[in-house]
Amino acid sequence: MRYILGCSLSYNILSDTTFIFNLEVAKLKSVEILTESLVLTPNLKRDLYTTPDHQNRYLAVNVPTGQFALEYNAEVDLTVHRADPATINETPIGQLPLDILPFLLPSRFVSSDRLTPFALAEFGALPKGYARVNQICNWIHDHIAYQPGSSDGETTAHESLLKRAGVCRDFAHLGAAFCRALGIPARFVSCYAHGLVPSDFHAVFEAYLDGRWWLFDATRQADLDQQVRIQRADGQGSPMPRTVDAISTEIPAPQSGAA
Repeated sequence: MRYILGCSLSYNILSDTTFIFNLEVAKLKSVEILTESLVLTPNLKRDLYTTPDHQNRYLAVNVPTGQFALEYNAEVDLTVHRADPATINETPIGQLPLDILPFLLPSRFVSSDRLTPFALAEFGALPKGYARVNQICNWIHDHIAYQPGSSDGETTAHESLLKRAGVCRDFAHLGAAFCRALGIPARFVSCYAHGLVPSDFHAVFEAYLDGRWWLFDATRQADLDQQVRIQRADGQGSPMPRTVDAISTEIPAPQSGAA
């Protein structure tokens, strides 16, 4: 499926500032970048870096005082892998590839160690597999209010649970934290999401099941098969997901965290 996407950002710089942007589409096997442009105004020197593991793309630029703008546009062809959720099982920890194990550990925002008793009590007895992760998403959707302004860049997963409010970033952190607390590898994903209203960057998470990373979105705001990935990291809508199939944008099924 082809998508045209992008973003426009503008700033009034009060003192010399170094920006590090992460907004270009990740270079994955599932995404063919047909056209792409990145315009800086003024046209300043830029440094580019792509991480070797997740293929996240970073742009660094030193900006002097005054007006600064960035515009990114791309046309991409996204390939997704579909499967029947009922056929997707959890992978026992003893069978996980070694480079997947870090996605079981707590991190600054995915505070799974603080949520383990709650996760075990709420989800521990559920049948294992894709359905259990989907039930985690259902619980978050039903019990955490989607409330812009209720959190900030320092809010952790356990704080979102206490507040019972957050935005897509917090929903993704909480979903990943619950999964890790249950022994399911999980990671944060930022993306461009087709059909998101209002249009904005979006955050979801992936869980590692049956040897593959699968997308999940507890906000239920956008279809899983219409999300173009920007970044994978260590960190309203209808009550049920609008995409019935399980969705993965990893092809072929990986043996590790890299595409």
